[in-house]
Amino acid sequence: MTVTSATTPTTATTTPTTTTNGSAANVVSQSTIAGNFNTFLQLLTTQLQNQNPLDPLDTNQFTQQLVQFAQVEQQLNTNTSLSTLISLQQSSASTSAVSLLGQTVTVSGASSTMSNGQAAWSFSSPSTGTATVNITDSTGATVYSGTTPVQSGAQTYTWNGVGSNGSQYTSGTYTIAINAKDANSQPITVSTDATGTVDSIDVTQNPPILTIGGQTYPLNQIKQVTRSGAF
Repeated sequence: MTVTSATTPTTATTTPTTTTNGSAANVVSQSTIAGNFNTFLQLLTTQLQNQNPLDPLDTNQFTQQLVQFAQVEQQLNTNTSLSTLISLQQSSASTSAVSLLGQTVTVSGASSTMSNGQAAWSFSSPSTGTATVNITDSTGATVYSGTTPVQSGAQTYTWNGVGSNGSQYTSGTYTIAINAKDANSQPITVSTDATGTVDSIDVTQNPPILTIGGQTYPLNQIKQVTRSGAF
């Protein structure tokens, strides 16, 4: 009678156990798992209630399963939180980028837009020396060549738009090349930045893309922002 009593509940509950576990594995989605941890507890409880009394599972197995489920829950919640933070960061970057429209900015690059009869570049030199400056237009033709002293540190080179042939060039995009040497005629590595007005902003990109004088630059290349009219 004792054996019959133990066997009867076991037989009666075998089918629900298989159905419950199989359905849970197929139906419970990632979002449900992340949003309702009680699902895990119900699965463990059902498994515990319907185990074979003649061959019970080791208690440590339940503990390990609970720990694994908890780790999955934490990982899913962490992923959700990271996705939210990334979304907020992208929204913040887009908002900041829009505020730059029409502003004068300095970005990493050698191209600059002539505005109000002048084009300007920022550059940095590790030491003092003398530099040869070559400026080309959008077609690649050299419109100006000259020399200028360079100082150690950050500085600005401004071109008034007058070419080597004495012609006044019109507004457009111009590219500068600075070849510097120190007092011992040793080459100096000069890093060049471009200054111009932000004409448009593409906030669909990450990071947003700025258009300055027909050239595009990622938002993270901006080094300096100058109030409009102050340059």
